[in-house]
Amino acid sequence: MLYCLKTKMMTQLQISLPTDSIFVPRSPNDPSFGQLIKEGRYDHVLDNLLAWGIDLIVNILIAIVLFIIGRFLITKIDNFVARIMRKSSIDNTLKGFISSVLQTFLFIVLFMIIINSVGVKTISIAAIIGTVGLAIGLAMKDNLSNFAGGVMILLSKPFRSGDYIRALNLEGTVERIGIMHTILRTGDNKTIYIPNGPLSTGNIINNNSLDGTLRTEIIVNVDYGCNVDEVKELLLQIAGRHPKVLKQPAPFARMSKINPTSLEFIFRVWAKKGDLADVNHDLSETVYKQLYERGLISSTQRMSVYLTKEDEKPV
Repeated sequence: MLYCLKTKMMTQLQISLPTDSIFVPRSPNDPSFGQLIKEGRYDHVLDNLLAWGIDLIVNILIAIVLFIIGRFLITKIDNFVARIMRKSSIDNTLKGFISSVLQTFLFIVLFMIIINSVGVKTISIAAIIGTVGLAIGLAMKDNLSNFAGGVMILLSKPFRSGDYIRALNLEGTVERIGIMHTILRTGDNKTIYIPNGPLSTGNIINNNSLDGTLRTEIIVNVDYGCNVDEVKELLLQIAGRHPKVLKQPAPFARMSKINPTSLEFIFRVWAKKGDLADVNHDLSETVYKQLYERGLISSTQRMSVYLTKEDEKPV
């Protein structure tokens, strides 16, 4: 309808105005607006001002109407896709990313439709966009790497919001997975922003188990001469008396190493994810108290040094 209106108006202008108007269709040999200015033919420019103004107003009206209709359709499409994603098992962060990409793509398509409808050559616009995109890509290659890393994290899902992870010598609870950065919250309530590029290509330790249980390991050192079986039995008794230590998998206690000044034991227990920190602290304190009371560890380290004279031969 708008196109027909525009055609009728331009036909009337062809009858009432000179045929060399810059917006009324002319033959390829007619001079353009820039040529008229360059050649100093200002009388012809003035003759075309009315046609130019009317054509500009019509193009603006068409652009406004198309934008309103296009924005309404984009909102409907976005809401339809959002309803579909709500019924699926897609992660909430990935849902927001898909919605943002979809809206951006639809608005770009709407922009191309609008500029094409008002008579601008889309090929020129596409060439300009391609050149600008190349320049921006070279200047922001690190940010593009972070963007690609964010997409990979959202698709592969090595962790989710709420997981406790260790990566790039940092650790904390995942607060949010963004397109450029992943935000962690540390135990002392500090916020860490990790770029997604290095994060997606590095090693990630996710402490969020599938069944909600985790294991903690305590290294225990006792003095030489201690009864190994007594130490193992004591450690297992301490684990059995703690209410938050799981019975299955069973606690583990064995001697693992003979150090120069002590015997080293490994003490492993399982607990629920939320209880792991308390269990680790409680067992560490209890193990030290029990071993010290039984004289299995001393308060000072001892070292024996034997001296011999240079002129004496060893026996």
